[in-house]
Amino acid sequence: MARAPRKSLAERAAEKAAVDDPEVVLQAAARFLEARPRSIAEVRRRLRRAGYRSDLIEGAIGRLTELGMLDDAAFAAQWVESRDRAHPRGEAALMMELRQLGIDAQTIAATLRARRDAAATWDAATPPGDAPRPPLDDTPPSPDAVAAQKLLARHARTLDRVADPRLRRQRAYAMLARNGFDPETCREASAAIGRAESGDADSG
Repeated sequence: MARAPRKSLAERAAEKAAVDDPEVVLQAAARFLEARPRSIAEVRRRLRRAGYRSDLIEGAIGRLTELGMLDDAAFAAQWVESRDRAHPRGEAALMMELRQLGIDAQTIAATLRARRDAAATWDAATPPGDAPRPPLDDTPPSPDAVAAQKLLARHARTLDRVADPRLRRQRAYAMLARNGFDPETCREASAAIGRAESGDADSG
């Protein structure tokens, strides 16, 4: 039995544009959320690209929001927490990512404020292997400073293989810069490697 020819993108889009059952669009949106949490803008873009009618798209988004499956504030907080845990990045980079995901400016600002508030309490909740180098004074660390310390701690073994201390600091600086940290944070965090090494030598 011959297989039916595959429908073109235009044909599939036309079929979806003809859909008038809200449940069909709701289920399409729910399937999109199965892989990972999404922002409202991501879901809207996906459904629009699929060709569904705008009124049905907005209805599906409203229903998913009511069910708690779409929540930009929770999504932004989870995105930043996941980044800080698994792939620390600077605040400017996080802000850009959230903007690209369609998060509004007010939600981004609130999310980054919460990140700043959490920075001072990060040490006590962090596994020993990820502990940052101790601060030089009692000034609470900035969230970017904490994130930079996390990133360097995660790559400590790789950096430790670089025998030349100056080159090691340069590698640390470059790693931080690639991950969206501002020049001052890169400079301070990479310099802290040398200060800690000096402290270890003095105590030895």
